[in-house]
Amino acid sequence: MSQNDFLLSPMPGAQHREMGGVQIDMVRTGDARVKRVVYPVDFRWSTHLKPLVGTALCMHAHVGFLAQGQINIQYADGETVEFIAPQVVSIAPGHDGWVVGQIPAVLIEFDFEGETVQRLGLTSR
Repeated sequence: MSQNDFLLSPMPGAQHREMGGVQIDMVRTGDARVKRVVYPVDFRWSTHLKPLVGTALCMHAHVGFLAQGQINIQYADGETVEFIAPQVVSIAPGHDGWVVGQIPAVLIEFDFEGETVQRLGLTSR
């Protein structure tokens, strides 16, 4: 089995959902959630999730490990940040994001639902 097969294989015990083409597998552990988020090729938050969410930008914090692919994000002030696997990811609320390249981006993410920013000491943008 290749590394890609392991990254994308079904996860026993995980809650699975799909939203705007994004595949999310989530397991609760203590007060946190651990998620595998698979962003497909050509995914862009403002195109695929903005109409579903209804906010101008993604207002979630994302903290974790990018195991595959590349994600670029842009904040409201125009700052753009590139994340290329393998890399730790810390993204503040208030951003657009998109997949770069021809492979899905796989993010292993840790969050505390609405308390992620405070619990992890992140700064809002």
